Amino acid sequence: MCKKFADIGVIGLAVMGQNLVINMSEKGFKVAVFNRTFSKVKKFLDTSTTNSDIFGYKYISEMVKSLKKPRKVMIMVRAGETVDQVINKLLPLLEAGDIIIDGGNSNFLDTERRIDFLKNSQILYLGMGISGGEEGARFGPSIMPGGSMEAWGSAKFIFEKISAKTSSSERCCKWVGKGGSGHFVKMVHNGIEYGDMQLISESYHILRDILKQSNSEMSEVFSNWNDKTSLSSYLIGITANILKFRDTDNSYLLDKILDSAGQKGTGKWVAANALNLNSPLNLIVESVFSRCISSDNSLRKEACLTYPKSSKDNIMLQTKEEFLLDLESALIFAKIISYSQGYMMISKASKFYKWNISLSDLSVTWREGCIIKSTLLDNIREAFLKKYDLTNIIFDRYFSNLLKKTVSGARNIAIIALKNGIPTPTLSSALNFFDAITTTNLPSNLIQAQRDYFGAHTYQRRDKSNDNFFHTDWTGLSGFVSSSNYNI
Repeated sequence: MCKKFADIGVIGLAVMGQNLVINMSEKGFKVAVFNRTFSKVKKFLDTSTTNSDIFGYKYISEMVKSLKKPRKVMIMVRAGETVDQVINKLLPLLEAGDIIIDGGNSNFLDTERRIDFLKNSQILYLGMGISGGEEGARFGPSIMPGGSMEAWGSAKFIFEKISAKTSSSERCCKWVGKGGSGHFVKMVHNGIEYGDMQLISESYHILRDILKQSNSEMSEVFSNWNDKTSLSSYLIGITANILKFRDTDNSYLLDKILDSAGQKGTGKWVAANALNLNSPLNLIVESVFSRCISSDNSLRKEACLTYPKSSKDNIMLQTKEEFLLDLESALIFAKIISYSQGYMMISKASKFYKWNISLSDLSVTWREGCIIKSTLLDNIREAFLKKYDLTNIIFDRYFSNLLKKTVSGARNIAIIALKNGIPTPTLSSALNFFDAITTTNLPSNLIQAQRDYFGAHTYQRRDKSNDNFFHTDWTGLSGFVSSSNYNI
């Protein structure tokens, strides 16, 4: 069979690349594949599929020649310099109107730079966030496309067809916006994922060390939450499975896994960008720092010897049943706060970069096929459909009622965890954020006075217009010259 005129080419045959290729092929598309090492291409064709609509090439130039115009080439390689190297190899082989698609976890600023770099060549570029892991890639991922709208018009028929679907058959593949917006929202998605995982691990810690539950009992708790409550989500579901999974010797595998969590960088990116956007991402940033603490095993071992945990009985303030209801409330409360912070950051970025991101559409994109899929996303979508310019989901009636209902349970669990020496950085951060944002008179007036005292940084007054800034000679020695007023 002639190998020419494939619908799309895919460069990079790691797990995600391979599964996306199979997904595309099964949806009726002809796919050309290339990998830096041809042996991987050959092995993939020999062992992964017998589909005659997947064609492997030894040279990148051959793969490009096999594509229908406008050529669509998807890059599935490690983010960073490797992506730039592939683009440089493709440039001499492509022509005006052809499309390069980066489906990896690239930094959105790199995507913006690459779009500008390719303008002179008139090569179109899509920075496409993809979530769902290898299972999602194979059977239907969540896809977050951004970049050239013209390119999306030519490529969307492929990606919409391979994406996940909601229960109402909507595709979890909605246009995000221009520039690096697709990779930005994928970065925030990963930040929310960090927060969810840390919140779940804190709940596991509490169940294990305060309630002294067995893995089987904890699995039942998480399974119940997933089946019968608003916590229903992908991560809660897999936690129930992980807790009951047994090793080859029939012991629980989870108990043998080292308590040191890795990370690949997107958590750090989202934390840094939250600071740049002046967006309070407290919970998610705490989850990143929690992974940093977990990875420093030697420091923790030394600290445990210096400060051994008390062996006294665990402090419980209620019955087991009441405790479990409070823990459920705490998770719901903190999960809402996590989403609220993530969406608020995306909203700020959308305005700053002029991306015009639809937050209701984004909720559809994340509803299925991705790691943070959750029933709460249905409610988030409804909130933004009712009020497009909603500043934060905590002001939506559904979520405000739910926060009011669950905050007491969250406080009870935080108190019990604190009394028992159980770290709950993300749960505590959720409460701190909620208490700060619902306080009309924060102590920041003292900070402003301190800044003006030692650095003449000026302050605003409650009894004057916010446009006016004042400086006081607090000591009688400094005079009345103030420093320039600016925000970082």
